[in-house]
Amino acid sequence: MFIIKAIIFGIVEGITEWLPISSTGHLILLNEFIKLDVSKEFYSMFEVVIQLGAILAVVILFFNKIFPFYSDKGKLKVNKNIMSLWGKIIVACVPAAIVGILFDEVFEKLFYNPICVSIALIVFGVLFIVIENKNRKSKINSLEEITYNAALLIGLFQLIAAVFPGTSRSGATIIGALMLGVSRTVAAEFTFFLAIPVMLGASLLKLFKFSFNFTSLELTILLVAMVTAFITSLFVIRFLMDYIKKHDFKFFGYYRIILGIIVLIYFLM
Repeated sequence: MFIIKAIIFGIVEGITEWLPISSTGHLILLNEFIKLDVSKEFYSMFEVVIQLGAILAVVILFFNKIFPFYSDKGKLKVNKNIMSLWGKIIVACVPAAIVGILFDEVFEKLFYNPICVSIALIVFGVLFIVIENKNRKSKINSLEEITYNAALLIGLFQLIAAVFPGTSRSGATIIGALMLGVSRTVAAEFTFFLAIPVMLGASLLKLFKFSFNFTSLELTILLVAMVTAFITSLFVIRFLMDYIKKHDFKFFGYYRIILGIIVLIYFLM
């Protein structure tokens, strides 16, 4: 049963991490109905580190767009555009990294509860609908066109997700990018790339706090969930990139509102 539950958690993580619908909100709801029956300390670490599997899917699918080194006539060279992209990614990640390191436990105690999560789901669901209704012709249609100032502003939206669980990291950064005139495809790709250092850093922080003190069962649960999240993410990322070529994000806005209301009613009752 532990393995089956780990697989279910991995599937949910792989789906909700990349769609802008909040992986935290879904994992909280899932844990109400399918409890892992593990210690509080392990679960706090588990729901963050499970994201490492999802990260690997991004690295594999977009390797040619994010790996800056290549061989030319036996010499190792650097792709300047990709190096510039990583500079923008780092700039965008600085606000969330600083706040996450300094105040991670504080925000978790204050806001990591079903009521705050449901409110964040609803508020950002409404924002998706409002912004898409006003969204006109995109000003930024490639990753190279994203400036350092734009990257920093997108990073500030990512900071909102770091503070308020249920916001959705991908949801917050996509909304920020859309508001700046970034096309949906570029907004989604930049969001995926931002996830690499953010999730890696958050996972390492949680692992150090947990002191790597795993039982064999806990390690098995974590590895199974990560592998499942990786496989699921491969399909979900491809689906999202195909979907937004023909559709906007309003569907996800409506979904967030409905889910937020359900979560709110369930926990209030």
